Amino acid sequence: METFESAADLIRVRRPERPVLCMRPHAARRAARWFLDRFPGIVAYAVKANDSAVLTGALVEEGIRHFDVASLAEAERMAAVPGATLYFMNPIKSRETIRRAYFNLGIRHFSLDSQDELDKILQVTGNAPDLALYVRLACSNKHSLIPLEGKFGVAEADAPALLVRARRAAQTLGITFHVGSQSVKPESYATALMQTDELIRKAGVIVDVIDVGGGFPSRYVSSEPPQLSAFMSEIAAQRDKLTVGDRCQLMCEPGRALVAEAESVLVRVDSRRGNYLYINDGAFGTLFDAAVSGFTFPARLVRAEPGGVGPLAPFGLYGPTCDAMDTMPGPFMLPDCVREGDYIEIHQIGAYGRVFANRFNGFGEHIEAILTDEPMVTMYPDASRVAARTRASRAGSMRRARR
Repeated sequence: METFESAADLIRVRRPERPVLCMRPHAARRAARWFLDRFPGIVAYAVKANDSAVLTGALVEEGIRHFDVASLAEAERMAAVPGATLYFMNPIKSRETIRRAYFNLGIRHFSLDSQDELDKILQVTGNAPDLALYVRLACSNKHSLIPLEGKFGVAEADAPALLVRARRAAQTLGITFHVGSQSVKPESYATALMQTDELIRKAGVIVDVIDVGGGFPSRYVSSEPPQLSAFMSEIAAQRDKLTVGDRCQLMCEPGRALVAEAESVLVRVDSRRGNYLYINDGAFGTLFDAAVSGFTFPARLVRAEPGGVGPLAPFGLYGPTCDAMDTMPGPFMLPDCVREGDYIEIHQIGAYGRVFANRFNGFGEHIEAILTDEPMVTMYPDASRVAARTRASRAGSMRRARR
């Protein structure tokens, strides 16, 4: 795989016909280090966010060894990581999935949200004595841009009885919840932890792990969340108030926050009609969230040769398929001079962009490359500046060495 300093460098060399997934492994490593240093517990990467071998490899290089998986395909892939611990956090699994996960892949950590699912796990594993069972609670998602409530989670009235049964069967008992994807209020975690504490007291059980799930946000034009440190502070403060106190380990499952900045997509403008641009990727490719979830990604015009580009104007984007849903209204602020043949780099698609892409209408084929420059926006500004200085120093040393 080729490496370039920037998207402009890439198009000077390649002039790609297909959209390019531009990976920044250094951004993934930076995010992983931030979470490992600051979250007061286990950090398990939610593999569903991005399954790129390059980016997951960067997370592993930085020290991530715990992985939230939702399918056998994800589990089989991450089981190859030396020293990996896998958490099967999809609360609904087939019996064959449970059997293969437990007996073939050595997975011991399973999520559930019903008596039926608990029975299924116990029957398939033969009441195994080494199970770690995580009861998923229903909680409010009102402060997230992509709510996940309704599909999973045991109701508050039914939770105490399920916790008691799971405690009797489990070597390790955990409680897990999810405040929704792209959560923008740190207090969402505090509220869910307070609810968790109340249910623990009602059930009268000893809980070994509390998993606060994912939902940690990234920056978009359409969403400017508080700093991640505010989320860590809220979680740590509420943890100190829990009945279980220091006896209970914390865990989190970041996906978006670890990889959103680590990938962009470089697209070509195939036509312009007014303030709409027809590009060669879209809703059925890496831009699903821009079309369906209302995200406005940061974007910039990229040309091989630098030069004046003039004032910005609001643009909407059309993808390459024949479906009218393939529309990303934005608005994306781009130079008003943009025209056919230009390239646009759309950032922050590292979370869910590549995994949502499909082959509708025969599109969906992407080239891959590695870029060494910085993403347009970041949740890690201090770490980003230090990393940029380090890379610049190394590049200068290499240039001097060549002379």
